[in-house]
Amino acid sequence: MTGKQKRYLRALAHPLKPLVNLGKHGLSPENKREIETLLLDHELIKLKVLDSCSLSKKECANAVGRIKGLEVVQVIGKTLVLF
Repeated sequence: MTGKQKRYLRALAHPLKPLVNLGKHGLSPENKREIETLLLDHELIKLKVLDSCSLSKKECANAVGRIKGLEVVQVIGKTLVLF
């Protein structure tokens, strides 16, 4: 993905609210299914890593990035933008 494409997606994601929250269970199979379903419906979503999550935001970004057909567009604070 080029820089211009990422910039465009970041601009589109700015007004969005996080649709998925990762809590103390981290990235469970249920969360993966929910993310995949939401991406099919919305194409661009935000994911929030809560303080109670056992994984760091970088670990979450790496784990989420391994989901087939998913691209991590941006990590800012504890929020990830996924396409």
